[in-house]
Amino acid sequence: MQLSVAHPRTGGDSVSVTQEKFDPKHNPAVDLQYAIVDAKKSGRRILLDVGGEWCKWCHRLDSVFAMNPDIADFMHKYYVVLKVNFSPENENDVFLSKYPEVAGYPHLFVLDADGTLLHSQDTGALEAGRKHDPDKVRQFLKDWAPTTKR
Repeated sequence: MQLSVAHPRTGGDSVSVTQEKFDPKHNPAVDLQYAIVDAKKSGRRILLDVGGEWCKWCHRLDSVFAMNPDIADFMHKYYVVLKVNFSPENENDVFLSKYPEVAGYPHLFVLDADGTLLHSQDTGALEAGRKHDPDKVRQFLKDWAPTTKR
């Protein structure tokens, strides 16, 4: 994920945050502020992807996007994606305490452009057998995409 937006507190110079993996060193509260600025400017929603590098199902979900460029393109057109680490090194418990309890990983939260929680998604419902079903993932993203951009 790459964000290049005006600094949320100062409105000044653009700041880039690149995060393609779950990183225990990242501060999701700060990253979310950048995502909110970007989402407001672009008319997208925010998709919080909660998981960890230890999580095989997180990698399986990532592979849906890698193997289905149309789904990845749709996701990035309608969502600012923010990976939120949950691991023994950093559970991000303060940040995640603001959202409904997560029963398993990965877990997805859909936020409006201003950061308001719209939906909490257990990704088990997006699975088929031992993988995530591309059609279910695609439909989930379509169901929660902002209507003003469609």
